[in-house]
Amino acid sequence: MAEPLTVSVISPERTIYEGPADLVVAPAWDGEVGILPHHAPMLTLLGSGDLRVRRGDMEERFFVSGGFLQVAGGVVTVLSERAEAD
Repeated sequence: MAEPLTVSVISPERTIYEGPADLVVAPAWDGEVGILPHHAPMLTLLGSGDLRVRRGDMEERFFVSGGFLQVAGGVVTVLSERAEAD
């Protein structure tokens, strides 16, 4: 089994989520993007919509609007202008 991703979801006010994940699905500005362990490095603009963070059978959902998503070395960082737990 692959090493899990390390995910941080950060808004201007605070860190909304920090933890491991097997899958992240995010609303990029031009459509959804799925991120699994060993994903290539990437930087994309975020649109508005649901950000899903899955670990095993558990799934966390957040609403994000604007900002950036970066994937680098197994770390997914979401810096959003607006982020809140669903």
